[in-house]
Amino acid sequence: MRAGSISQFGTQLGKIKTTLKDQINTGILGEGQKLPSERELSELFSTTRITIKDALISLETEGLIYREERRGWYVSPARIRYNPLSRCHFHQMIADQRRTAQTELINVRSEMAIGEYGSALEISDITPIYVIERLRSIDSRGVLFVENVLKASLFEGILNEDLAGSLTSIYRNKYGYETKRSHFEVIPTSAPAYVAKALNLAAGQPVMKIFRVNYNQDGELMDCEFEYWRPNAIKICIDSEG
Repeated sequence: MRAGSISQFGTQLGKIKTTLKDQINTGILGEGQKLPSERELSELFSTTRITIKDALISLETEGLIYREERRGWYVSPARIRYNPLSRCHFHQMIADQRRTAQTELINVRSEMAIGEYGSALEISDITPIYVIERLRSIDSRGVLFVENVLKASLFEGILNEDLAGSLTSIYRNKYGYETKRSHFEVIPTSAPAYVAKALNLAAGQPVMKIFRVNYNQDGELMDCEFEYWRPNAIKICIDSEG
């Protein structure tokens, strides 16, 4: 591409982004509203769909819009403030920010710890674990796919509990466990196929992965979590007193 063409492309891209940003910031395009299709936008701006796609992806990276696989582009709601150090469970965190939370139990399975699960739980021998998969939504939009991986020996009978509710409460009320220490890592990555399907993303779309290992009041490693967030749904706010 020649220098003049690159300059023209950059100007055109900037104009599209500025126009859509202004419409979002002034409320012409409201939260959750669907944008015109890529074909319609290319006609409105008299440009190619490739240029439109680049502009939309750039706005998605900034968290202003998001994609639903096979449905199109939508204006992002305000981000949720998320402090990974907080002991507050998901539903309480969302309610405190005047939003509505939902949790759907996707799958529960019992297996032997291998690979990433075994490494996370620091298991070096044949050990049974439980894997609990849940989809969590904010205001009816799926934003978080989470895998809770538990040492089965510490949680006898837990599969008979209401696993769509707060696991923290089950830990406390049924087993007497309190999470006193956690180690976590935040990793921008691409969505694995099964995560993308649950969150209605295209496979390989960006997600924010938060990996957490939890220790009980006796210092014993009891479980770990793999959280996969839509990046435009949260902002990480670390509060050491949370």
